[in-house]
Amino acid sequence: MTSPALDTLFTWIRTESPTHDVAGVNLMMDLVVGQMADAPVAVERVQGEQGLGDALILRAGPQTDEPAILILSHLDTVHPVGTIEKDLPLRIEGDRLYGPGVYDMKASAWYCLEAFKEVARKGTAARPLIYLVTPDEEIGSPMTRPIIENFARRTAYTLVTEPGRDGGKVVTARKGVGRFDVRVEGRPAHAGSRHAHGRNAVYEAARQILAIEAMTDYARGITTTVGMVSGGTAVNTIPQHCSFPVDLRVETVADGEALARAILGLKPQDPDFKITVTGGMNRPPYECTEGTAKLFEHAKSLAAEIGFDLVSAPRVGGGSDGNFTAALGVPTLDGIGIDGDGAHTLHEYGLISSIAPRQELVKRLLETLR
Repeated sequence: MTSPALDTLFTWIRTESPTHDVAGVNLMMDLVVGQMADAPVAVERVQGEQGLGDALILRAGPQTDEPAILILSHLDTVHPVGTIEKDLPLRIEGDRLYGPGVYDMKASAWYCLEAFKEVARKGTAARPLIYLVTPDEEIGSPMTRPIIENFARRTAYTLVTEPGRDGGKVVTARKGVGRFDVRVEGRPAHAGSRHAHGRNAVYEAARQILAIEAMTDYARGITTTVGMVSGGTAVNTIPQHCSFPVDLRVETVADGEALARAILGLKPQDPDFKITVTGGMNRPPYECTEGTAKLFEHAKSLAAEIGFDLVSAPRVGGGSDGNFTAALGVPTLDGIGIDGDGAHTLHEYGLISSIAPRQELVKRLLETLR
């Protein structure tokens, strides 16, 4: 990797862009627009909604009506502004490039955009190309999901630039993701003089949490997690309110529907309590269809020509925008991004040596997928 290219990537990493920092996300979008300035790429900027940053739609390749190749990258991260100054400084240690968002997924987005630009310049794309750069993947893509699905319905293949897994493995299947909010209402009372008059919402919430956690079934690939709880107003007051979110992961559409019904149908164990549940499946399961398997085999053969072995990871627990396209039946290859580790942590890094071969793989995919 050349020094100028590395300097450009450093600029991307220094431009901190947590999802809800509209200014930071839009600065990243500005960098992409600048990256495409000297290439035959049509750039459409979609103004952000719902308090989110902008999205970009980049088009290149032959101007025909045949189904396109859709490439998906997100430029929002989970790290708050200031992380690079204190907790995760930008640095190189051997082959490792450290920094907030470098692995998930700024390095990947940068080099995949470079591959896209090279193919656009050379005019070697096998099909029309649509590159969608999004600002909201880390919170479930509430703004861009309709855009993704609209393009996917007219797409032959989708490539998702999420990072490689466990040594650079690509992804051909992911679990579906459900998100729910549970609110419990009890009855407040003084904890000393009127204890028997109260109905402790935290206590009822605890009973509901036990029921939800018991829905986990590892054999079927189902997990339910309550990772946060909020309730009560004072140590000497029987709490009237308690609330908590629920994370659901499933392998099949049927299990997603069944578990969603179970969570949405939670009932209080005591009629003096009221339970309200909202939410549903946020990302449908991404299953490895015959089309996705053929797409992987094609990518594997290209990687062998380039000089490395491409391996598919087992079904991944985390969701991505690839869940949306795969659920619509589009052959989808995910995890084509950088090798590394530590997504969403303070030891996040990418392997510099993985950039060049994987950039070449993306370029060859855009040139050969027919």
